[in-house]
Amino acid sequence: MGKLSALRDKIKAHLLEQIQNGELQVGKTINLAELSRATGISVTPIREALTQLEQAQVIQAVPNRGFVVAKLSKHEVKDLIEIVAQLEVMALENSEFETEGMETLDKLQSELEATETIAEGLRARFNFHNYLVQHCSNKILLQILRDLKVRLHFYEHDFIKDHGFFQKLSAQTRSVVDAIQEDNVPTAALILRMHWMSILEHIEGQIGVKNG
Repeated sequence: MGKLSALRDKIKAHLLEQIQNGELQVGKTINLAELSRATGISVTPIREALTQLEQAQVIQAVPNRGFVVAKLSKHEVKDLIEIVAQLEVMALENSEFETEGMETLDKLQSELEATETIAEGLRARFNFHNYLVQHCSNKILLQILRDLKVRLHFYEHDFIKDHGFFQKLSAQTRSVVDAIQEDNVPTAALILRMHWMSILEHIEGQIGVKNG
């Protein structure tokens, strides 16, 4: 069980890296043989892991094609971000930060603010948000969040390209960190929810422009 979970995590990390590098895009078929060579994992556990990702709606199973990165849609991103926001707030509200944890969170926020490109910023955002909730004891909740965020990263990669908007997001997460450091988790949770709603509004607008 533990070995299979580790293999799934390795596959997800590899797919995420491909998304961040622009190598895995919407409509592309995931080649099992290539994925096996790149990760050193045999095809059978890869197929099992991809089936789980398909069940989590990260990718889509298509007859005679295998697994494909599904098209992006305004309807899906609304559902996706609303769920991520709810779960991340829930995880934050059930987290305890020791001094070392708060220092690490502040360091990740500073790294986020220091990024020079959107691509670097999105990677730093991913790291920040993962660490923000990792102190939550509900491991099932965290696993669901990780899977959903892999899918969400396609939207962020495609539709968050404005540096000014990215700076706005960084300011919001800085406020989340400040509230946590002040031991005010309710305020941190409120800002975090508003943060995700800002992202939803922005991406919905960008999808509308792209499809218009």
